[in-house]
Amino acid sequence: MVIDVSRLLFARHLRAEPTSHVLFYKGGALRHSGAGLAFWFLPLGASVSVVPLDDRELPLLFKGRSADFQDVTVNGAVTWRVRNPEDVAKRVDFAVDVDSGAYTKDPLDRIAATITQLAGQLAQAYLTSQPLRAVLKDGLSVIRGALHEGLMNDEGLASIGVEIVAVRVASVLPTSEMEKALQMPTREKIQQEADEATFGRRALAVDKERAIQENELQNQIELAKREETLIAQRGQNERRRAQETAESKRIEAEAAAKNVKVNAEAQAESIRVLEEAKVNAEKERMDIYRELSSSTMMGLAARELAGKLQTIEHLNLSPDVLGSLLQRVLGAGAKRLEE
Repeated sequence: MVIDVSRLLFARHLRAEPTSHVLFYKGGALRHSGAGLAFWFLPLGASVSVVPLDDRELPLLFKGRSADFQDVTVNGAVTWRVRNPEDVAKRVDFAVDVDSGAYTKDPLDRIAATITQLAGQLAQAYLTSQPLRAVLKDGLSVIRGALHEGLMNDEGLASIGVEIVAVRVASVLPTSEMEKALQMPTREKIQQEADEATFGRRALAVDKERAIQENELQNQIELAKREETLIAQRGQNERRRAQETAESKRIEAEAAAKNVKVNAEAQAESIRVLEEAKVNAEKERMDIYRELSSSTMMGLAARELAGKLQTIEHLNLSPDVLGSLLQRVLGAGAKRLEE
């Protein structure tokens, strides 16, 4: 229902919204014209037309073909409104039923079909002049501009009092197979760049690993050199220690030999002095014995003998020895008495 129509016996009461323009005809003559009217009328010989004044959104979805014979789908919308209700009512039937308040025909669909056909012609004119890649690259802005300019300047729409408010193009799409085909080079390029990045990362990792290994090898070489130096130093230290030990032992041996020599010389000198003293003592004693008389000698011998009687078990004295000895003793005694 477009407008509210109530009845009272044979009379009718009409009430329209502010966004609806009412044209009331009686006997073929225009009696009332305005937006949001409300009045009573008799239906006999009366005719009512209601033209909407609000903005109308018309979705657009049509297919075209590019210059290289590729199917393209254009998706958008056109916003339109009635600029002159009386002119529109003269070209399009907006009559409503005076009992129900509904349109007797479909005037809005007729205007929408006209705008859709005109927009399709304008879009197709651009699509057929451009290859698919150009359409996909610049199609949104170019088609929107072409539709806006063509619909705004169309004399047919202007003549019926329709005004285009705005034109929008949401997408310009090829078929799914063509879209995949067009995406393939980009995908391959991106995949190639990803592979190159992966290879570069791996190469960088290999270079870093090689650098690490070279660094470790260099460290091992340096450590080996230091170990070689350490071993050489240790060997030199051991040789020096052995030399010093040998030198120390040689010095000790020489010192010991000198000590032995000195001791031997001292001992020899001591023995020599002792023996010399013994010899001298024996010589002096012999000299003393040489000056003594035989009887004295015999007395000394007897005294020596008496000192060793405890160790002598047997003693044999011959008569000659004993007689001679007694004569000497007795002679010595007599001599002492004379003196």
